[in-house]
This record gives sequence, structure tokens and C-alpha cells, in this order.
Amino acid sequence: MNFEIEPADQAFREEVRAFLREHLPPEMAERTRRGFHFVREDQVAWTRILNKRGWSGQNWPREWGGTGWSPVRQLIFDEECFMAGAPAIDTSGFKMIGPIIMTYGSEALKREFGPRILNADVFWGQGFSEPNAGSDLASLGTTAVRDGDDYVINGRKIWTSYVEQADMIFMLVKTDPAARQRGISMLLVDKNAPGITIRPIIDIGESHSLNEVFFDDVRTPATLLVGEEGKGWTYAKSLLELERAFSGEWPRNKRNLEQLRAMACRERAGGGRLIDSPGFAERLAALEVELQGLEWLTLRALYEKGSNGGLPVGSLLKIRGSELLQRIGEMQVEALGDHAMYFYADPCHAAPEGALPAGPVLGPEYAPGVVTDYMYRRATTIYGGANEVQRTIVARTYLEL
Repeated sequence: MNFEIEPADQAFREEVRAFLREHLPPEMAERTRRGFHFVREDQVAWTRILNKRGWSGQNWPREWGGTGWSPVRQLIFDEECFMAGAPAIDTSGFKMIGPIIMTYGSEALKREFGPRILNADVFWGQGFSEPNAGSDLASLGTTAVRDGDDYVINGRKIWTSYVEQADMIFMLVKTDPAARQRGISMLLVDKNAPGITIRPIIDIGESHSLNEVFFDDVRTPATLLVGEEGKGWTYAKSLLELERAFSGEWPRNKRNLEQLRAMACRERAGGGRLIDSPGFAERLAALEVELQGLEWLTLRALYEKGSNGGLPVGSLLKIRGSELLQRIGEMQVEALGDHAMYFYADPCHAAPEGALPAGPVLGPEYAPGVVTDYMYRRATTIYGGANEVQRTIVARTYLEL
């Protein structure tokens, strides 16, 4: 298989770089390069800049306002945006529920939410995990009972990322509690509907992006059912495959490794540069080899999309990408040395306007955000389906063990 970039795609890369130089606000790029959680205002503004150019739906078909780009161009675009420090667009909307609505949703749902997602007019929270149904989603206990033109929802979700900033929640519910997979349906719910209570969960980095959500007789119109009742398990598997593929995070891994290399060139160890330290240099080289392997696996997945011969690509990318992200983060913290012990406040919470932390920075200017990102990424091997579960999927579906 030939993975060489075609001249036309290389020209496209230059076009993207020129666009980023002209349209990406420098202060927005600086905030994003830090490892803190995103600033919602940046995400909205950047998505609308892209939408004005016709580039916000990179993975969407043209008929629904997307770019219609090839998978390779999508990867090039993601890579250049990450390297430039552009804010990530709403992953839940663009790469998870958006494609599911386009594939399984009614025409009304497509017309209702397609344009709103493209212009960042609606943001989404994912209501899948429950206290007793994390990786085993078939055990979920939240119910939805049909009552006239509505479904009435009761239950509890947990680890619901960014729902405090969301407008809508896409969630799995039991419409037939007696059945397991066949009793699951997918509903869209207004986050501000009466009966919804959100309890924040502050993470180890003292940031707020996780939540516990309670549903007490919450009503949502039956028109917001995605596809058919009882087919939610099928839709969830497709959605989680998209999430796991994204969890490979080749662009983020590439940017973080470049940051690590730059840090190691400036930090000192044993009277010389850290990057020249034999033990450190050897481990850095090993990470670079792994990054190259992840790139080829990602390209193979893109070229073979839809015809992968049963290869569980999403699970493989999720395992390799998430674990590489953690190892790079560990070496970044190691490179910081004593400066990794200082706590830098998250600008998303320390300053509502999204400004960087006020006052002097203790240590090098690249220190703020490194430890916060390292701690947050400890969850990458859990969310989207724990890596242990992914290894079981690989063993059963591909290796036939």
C-alpha cells in the first residue's frame, strides 16, 4: 500500500497553513497550546471562522454542508490545525452524534441539527456511562417510557464530559428494561429540560469538565428519537467506533512530542542538555518510532475505511494512541523537573475572559498546563471504552482467541 502524499494533497496542506496564518488569532492559538481545558468562546469563534470558509464539517458529506474531503485531507487538516494551536471543534457534535444523525436519523433531525452543528449553534454532552454501566453499556439502568408524544426519562449518568456547557445531550436509555441490547434506544434531550440536575465533578487537576447528571421525569419529544426504538445499541457501537478512532489522536501526539523535544533541548541534566542524556534520548527515540507507527496505522485505517477485513481499527487506534499520549506526558513532566511541582491555575476558571494566568510564571514559559494535561490524559485509557475492553475486542474479533 502506497501512503505517499499526492502533490495535490501537499498543495492542500500549504493552503491550510496559509489559511491558519491569516485567520487563526494568535492569542487563541497561545491559549490552546497550553494543556488546560478549552475555552468555549474560542471553540465557537473558531468553528464559525471555519464554517464561513466552508471547512467546519471536515468529515461530513457535501450534501449536508460538509467538505467532502478525502480521509487523507481530513488528517492533513487536523494535523495542521493542531500544530498551529487552533482550538478543537466540538468532537461530540462533529465526529460522534453528527455522523450518527446523518446515517440513522430522520430527515427532520438532519435538517434541524446539521446546520446548527456546522455553525457551533448547538453543543453536545454524551450521556452514556452510568455508575453501574461504564464499559458494559448493556447494563445501563436509565429508562425512557413512551407517554403520548413524549418519552419520560428517569435515571442517572456519570462522567458526562462538558455537559455543563452543552445545549443538548445524546443519551442511551432502556425503552424495554426486560431486554439487554435490544431494549436500548438513543434519544436527544434538551440539557435545560425540567427535571435535569447536574452535579460537577472536579478532576485531579482541579478543573471542571466532568459531571454527574440526574434525570427525574424528564420529558423529551418522541421526534428526538434517533432512528428506531430498540436500535440504540447498534447506533452506539457505530458512535463508539468513531470515538475510539479519534482517540488515536495522531495530531495531538505529534504536537505533544514536538513540545517534548523542544523542552528537552532547553532543559539541563548532568551539565549538558537533557536531550543529549543517554537514557532520556533513548526513550525519546522510542516514542518517535511509536509515533511513526501510529501515523501509519492511522493512514491505513483511512485508506481502508469500510473494507478493513474485520480489523478492529477503532480499538487498535484507541489503545496505541491513548497509551502513547500518556507516555509522552510522563516524559514532559519529567523534563520539567522541580517546576512540575508548582500548580498553575486553569485560565478557563481563574479568569472568565479566558486570559492566561496573571502574575509571574515560576519556571520556563512552557511550564503552565503541562502537568494539568498530563493528569487529565490519565483518563484516555479509560474513556471511550477502557483499553482492557478494547484488547478483548481485538482478541475476540480479529485474533479469534
